[in-house]
Amino acid sequence: MTAARNPRRGRLRLLAGAACALAMTVSGVLVAGVAHAEADRTVSSNLTGTHNGYYFSFWKDSGNASVTLRENGRYTSSWDRSTNNWVGGKGWATGTRRTVSYSGSYNPGNNNTYLALYGWTRNPLIEYYVVENFGSYNPSSGATRLGTVTTDGGTYDILRSQRVNQPSIDGIQTFYQYWSVRQQKRSSGTITTANHFDAWARAGLNLGTNHSYQIMATEGYQSQGSSDITVREGSGGGTNPTTPPPTGGSNCTATLSAGQQYGDRFNLNVAVQNTSNWTVGLTLNGGQSLQNSWNAAVSGTTGTVTARPNGNGNTFGVTIMANGNWTWPTVTCRTS
Repeated sequence: MTAARNPRRGRLRLLAGAACALAMTVSGVLVAGVAHAEADRTVSSNLTGTHNGYYFSFWKDSGNASVTLRENGRYTSSWDRSTNNWVGGKGWATGTRRTVSYSGSYNPGNNNTYLALYGWTRNPLIEYYVVENFGSYNPSSGATRLGTVTTDGGTYDILRSQRVNQPSIDGIQTFYQYWSVRQQKRSSGTITTANHFDAWARAGLNLGTNHSYQIMATEGYQSQGSSDITVREGSGGGTNPTTPPPTGGSNCTATLSAGQQYGDRFNLNVAVQNTSNWTVGLTLNGGQSLQNSWNAAVSGTTGTVTARPNGNGNTFGVTIMANGNWTWPTVTCRTS
C-alpha cells in the first residue's frame, strides 16, 4: 500500500506532526487567572499561547483545520480531508499528576484520529498519550503491549513504541512513546493521570523528571471530523463515588461504575452491598434527567431519584440525559 493509505504510517506521521508543533513551542507560564474573559478566538495557523487561563497549542501542515478557543477550558475544532495532519487542544503549560476532567463531543467517524491527554517529559525524553477515544486506527495495533490498568470506570491497554530520529520538542531525537488506550471509548469523563503514570512505572516505563506541556488534544490525519471539548483540573464526570461512611448503625453502601456513553447521555451501574433491603438515592446534577432504569424500582426523573429492590438482586442501572452536564450524581444508601 502507498504511504497515504497505510494507517500505521499515517499514525507515525500524525505523531511526527504533533512533535513538530511542540518543537515550535515558545516557553510560557500558564497564568493563574485572567482579569477579564477573553473573546472567542479562531486559530487556523501554527500557534501556541494562553487563552482564558489555559495553555493551548495548534499545529497543521496543510488544509482546512481550525480550532476556536472559547470560554474557560473549552475549544471546538473541525477539519476536512484537505488537511494532511493536524493536532490541537487546551490544557496546561506544565504536565503533572493532576486529575483532569473533560466533557463534550468528539466525532471521529471512520477516520484516523484521536482524543487524548497528551504530553512530553525530558530526562528522559518521552512522548505520552492517554487515549480516550479514536476512529479507525487503534494505536495498540502497532505498539508493544505491556499490561493493563483499570481506573476511572474503564480498562486501558498499556503500550510502548519507539520513534527513531524523529522530530520532538528537542529537535530530531530517538525517544519512546508511552500509551494508555481505553478499551471502552468515551468522549467525557475524568482522567486520574497519576494512576497512568504509576501503572507505566510498574511496567518499567519511567517518565522524565522535567515535564513539558499537557493538553487534552484532538488529532487528525488525512481525515475529517470535529470536536467540542471542555477541560479543567479536578474530578468530575467519570469519578467513582460511593456512599459516605455509614452512620446510625447502617452499613449499606452503594458504588457507581461507568456503563455505555453516548453523545447526549450515559449509563451508570449501581452495586449495593451489605443488605438486600435498601433504598438508594441518586442526586442528579443541574440539567440532568433520568431516561431509563433496569433491575430496580426507580421513582423520579430529576433532582433526587430513589431506587428500591424489585427482586432482581442488588445491582441495577440507570440512563441519565446529560444536557451538557457529565458529572456523575452523588449516591446515598440506607437500609429500608
